[in-house]
Amino acid sequence: MTLPYYVPPEQLMKDRAEFAQKGIAKGRSIIAVEYADGVLMLAENASRALNKIGEIYDRMAFAGVGKYNEFEALRVAGIRHADLKGYSYGRSDVAAKSLANAYSQTLAAVFTESVKPYEIEILIVEVGEDPEGTSLFRVRYDGTLVDEEGFCAIGGQEDELTEHMKERYEGGMDLRATIRFATEAFEAVEEREIGPDEWEAAVLDRTNGRRMFRRLDAGEITSARS
Repeated sequence: MTLPYYVPPEQLMKDRAEFAQKGIAKGRSIIAVEYADGVLMLAENASRALNKIGEIYDRMAFAGVGKYNEFEALRVAGIRHADLKGYSYGRSDVAAKSLANAYSQTLAAVFTESVKPYEIEILIVEVGEDPEGTSLFRVRYDGTLVDEEGFCAIGGQEDELTEHMKERYEGGMDLRATIRFATEAFEAVEEREIGPDEWEAAVLDRTNGRRMFRRLDAGEITSARS
């Protein structure tokens, strides 16, 4: 009888983390930036069909980097979770914190119990009736949950983008200034110009009414940068 090959738990966790990190590093980054009326989410994504940013509920949005099928499955599950809670209790009871906790538990379970961890990192954004009600929750492949303030970057170049934004970010900017700030951060890190049709952008704007999510088109981005 052949004994199973023994791998120390700490080595197994390290190998899984390295595997997930390599997959995430291949994906292009996403940034979220707070502005006076809400939050801007921006990514370089030439595809019009495979969105990395999407609506979850009235005042909540989702962004994911890494393997598309894995984070898209979580986005759909998040919509169902929010819809069920809103139907069972009330629309105002649906909050990003509870959804981020659910994602954190799911990713932690997959990381520790499955043979292959998810190669993704996700961002949950919520905008309240005032700036103090804004939340940015980042959830990593191993379930680590981080509460960010002001701005956040996830994906392959998150360290470079975070460093660039940290030096230049100013609270209370309007949307046009925030679009310029975010696109310039990407181009500075990439060291190249990115065309207007290569962006995927959306906002959660508290002035939009009950459903705050709205996608931005290439013309709106170009106009803001001119």
